[in-house]
Amino acid sequence: MAEHDPLRFATELSAKLATRSRHVCVFLGAGAARACGLPDIAQLQDRVLGRLSEDERGALNNQLAGRNLEEALSRLRRIAALITGDQTVDGLNAAQAKELDAIVCQAIVKELDIEAADLAPVCRLAAWAARAGYRLPIELFTVNYDLLLETALERLRVPYFDGFVGTLMARFHTELVEGIPGLDTESVPAFFVRLWKLHGSVNWAWQDERQIVRLGKPVAEGAAAAIYPSDTKYEESRRVPFVVLQDRLRRALHQPETLVIVAGYSFGDAHLNELLFDAAVRRERSEFVAFCYSEIPDALADRANTTPNLQVAGSREAILGGVRGNWKPPADAPAELWENDQLALRDFGKLAAYLARSAAREPEVDSVLRELVDGAMARRNASAGGDGNG
Repeated sequence: MAEHDPLRFATELSAKLATRSRHVCVFLGAGAARACGLPDIAQLQDRVLGRLSEDERGALNNQLAGRNLEEALSRLRRIAALITGDQTVDGLNAAQAKELDAIVCQAIVKELDIEAADLAPVCRLAAWAARAGYRLPIELFTVNYDLLLETALERLRVPYFDGFVGTLMARFHTELVEGIPGLDTESVPAFFVRLWKLHGSVNWAWQDERQIVRLGKPVAEGAAAAIYPSDTKYEESRRVPFVVLQDRLRRALHQPETLVIVAGYSFGDAHLNELLFDAAVRRERSEFVAFCYSEIPDALADRANTTPNLQVAGSREAILGGVRGNWKPPADAPAELWENDQLALRDFGKLAAYLARSAAREPEVDSVLRELVDGAMARRNASAGGDGNG
């Protein structure tokens, strides 16, 4: 079986990142949030169920049959919008479906509270974005609902644009999202990082049940967050942010000579997978690098085997240039690259640190990062020995 050199892989990635004329996109899944101490999608579903009453849990489990949490929320919204009077679906009338939607969203908001999260990984990513100095704006795409990325960017004073304009109840501006990077007519400056939350956010709220606004904090108790688009056609205006942002992803992936880094994503969304795979096939001079924390998903492996510019780096194996092989253990590799006989960069925390080191230094940013890392270490040490010191 073929073998791949992790040192060579890391060196070549550094060279790609060093090209300042590149258009660079980062696509993040739940694994990135998990690296900061938040639950992934499977853990989130279990924790949400644990917060519900027995009746609420039973009603949500009915919606979860054959579906994930996002699809269950979409179904609840479909029930609330399409049935009237005393009609019921799965034992729920419209008012009950709407109430359960709000209860589930509030449970999600509480479980994704970042008060005790380790911000060091996302702050390192923000540090890289602040220092990188690319000619075109960095675009961060995420399917996560939490506020980790916003918090990190603001903590490091990195200007960013997420499609909304305003402070108290920011409104979505389609025309600004659709601007093409690099054109003089683009309204948002290139040094603003673009942050695109494809599946909504805990601080997105419905206004008059027709329009989504971004609040300065998570939605209040009793309100439903705008998490994941409903797949119904009954009211296209309710889908505007989501369809516009997915189109932004499609167009960003098709920018010439784009470098796309994928981390913490399990490739479980067929629609998003196809956007990534289609761009890799059509844009042969672009490069796609996907990091998998453990096993390489079959859907990804099948495409990478026949798409040379789609590189996959797993824990113990990789698919590079269409060739699948094990990592060859390096003789003398730094811990941030290779640890416990596995590629360390598969972990979002290690990858973010690697990216941060790849960019120019800024004393102020370094100072913030040191404070965050020192604080995280202090909390970890206190947690490990707290009971024995009392």
